[in-house]
Amino acid sequence: MSVNRRDFLKLSTVAGATAISSPSVFAIGKDRPLMPYGVQSGDIMNGRGIVWSRTNRPARMIVEWSTTPKFENVKRVMGPAALPENDFTTTVDLQNLPAGQHIFYRVSYRDLASVNNESHAVLGHFKTAPNSKQDIRFQWSGDTVGQGWGINEDIGGMTIYQTMAKSRPDFFIHSGDNIYADGPIQSKVELADGSVWRNVVTEAKSKVAETLDEYRGNYTYNLMDKNVRHFNSQVPIISQWDDHETVNNWYPNEILENDDRYTVKSVALLAARAKKAFMEYMPMRRSVDESERIYRKIPYGPSLDVFVVDMRSYRGDNSPNRQAKPSAETAYMGREQIAWLKQGLKDSKATWKVIAADMPIGLIVRDGENFENSSNGDGPVLGREHEIADLLSFIKHNNVNNTVWLTADVHYTAAHYYNPDKAQFKDFNGFWEFVSGPLNAGTFGPNELDNTFGPELRYVKAPKEGESNLPPSAGMQFYGEVEIDGRTEAMKVMLKDMFGRTLFTQNLDPVV
Repeated sequence: MSVNRRDFLKLSTVAGATAISSPSVFAIGKDRPLMPYGVQSGDIMNGRGIVWSRTNRPARMIVEWSTTPKFENVKRVMGPAALPENDFTTTVDLQNLPAGQHIFYRVSYRDLASVNNESHAVLGHFKTAPNSKQDIRFQWSGDTVGQGWGINEDIGGMTIYQTMAKSRPDFFIHSGDNIYADGPIQSKVELADGSVWRNVVTEAKSKVAETLDEYRGNYTYNLMDKNVRHFNSQVPIISQWDDHETVNNWYPNEILENDDRYTVKSVALLAARAKKAFMEYMPMRRSVDESERIYRKIPYGPSLDVFVVDMRSYRGDNSPNRQAKPSAETAYMGREQIAWLKQGLKDSKATWKVIAADMPIGLIVRDGENFENSSNGDGPVLGREHEIADLLSFIKHNNVNNTVWLTADVHYTAAHYYNPDKAQFKDFNGFWEFVSGPLNAGTFGPNELDNTFGPELRYVKAPKEGESNLPPSAGMQFYGEVEIDGRTEAMKVMLKDMFGRTLFTQNLDPVV
């Protein structure tokens, strides 16, 4: 069934509250389980959707859903037990949902120590993927609570999330740096104009994260923001990660020899704790083959497949990145993930194939004297660029059309067209990459372009020369929005600022 605007807005208003009462045969005691961090949904596809929440004690998750905001013909699913080993977080993978429908859900918890004691319910909403061509609208961005810029209640918190929610997107891709585990925040920051930025501060955000509980505390910090909680309740999320979920510019074999902030020096150990916290707090579907795998495909009807990649977990060491031949040292996404991505792109029947990447292809991102991403400066294919060249060539020779790359990471917004006629490596078809972010972090850039794959800068908005780490109050926080026309399947990509103003638009017609 379709849901009219009045019903949708009514649900949005109600779901914005912390909790509402739900009909129940169980009495709600004074010391009932609590749900301070709201609800989330994610990895939505045809007939399925993940629902997430967290409580404050051992309790059984209960999810009820309906296709109407009045919860008519409600379906009830008993979920898993929330226990301390998972920080009282739980998820339910709802199944057998109708395609292309608005799903209204409510989550509650039943106390396991006193089974007649049940929490209030918290409401949420998502829309399942269509099984026929329909209009699709989705968003992407990254970089939340970075460079010391946290929740500032003087300006209403992280208001960009409120702006994004107003467009009522079908889903949101968080392109990485969901948290800044390596970025403690202070209660006050003096700004260049003499004003003061005031942060909400918690114990977990007062030092770099090393323990599992400290990583968890970075996620609960973000969920203290009312804008984030409301957005999460209304817009399903496709989550990926990058470096700051663990530590800046990390790679698996790294040892933090020169960072005195850390008593734990092994990045492998830190990353293991960081990934557990990430998996606990993200509403994502686990892989049957690899329980901690982040790369995955999200099919969203006949017009769209989203390929979520992981450019962090399988890489070799950051280096000068100038190796003449591919090897284990030049791994970026890694052999298995590249094979998966190639096969998925080749097999995809969707009109558009969006590659959600946590780092851009043709921008230079440095790590001291080494390099963070694949780019290493102008010239032929070297180092990690071997993987990218191989993938792009595969896409061309297997007639994979309509690929678009969406990314964040560099803390400004830009549009790049990769033109083989202007590239050092030419064996690929031209394609677009769009960059956006940050959501609530310092604004930097722009970065240098690397001509290996011929990127043309078609649009950029970044700080002026000499400016860096601009606070969110400077207004330079960005996200991207994509619309796919259900009739023509034309794609419109828009780069937007934190106020919802469209800065740049690129219309793309599908190759059929």
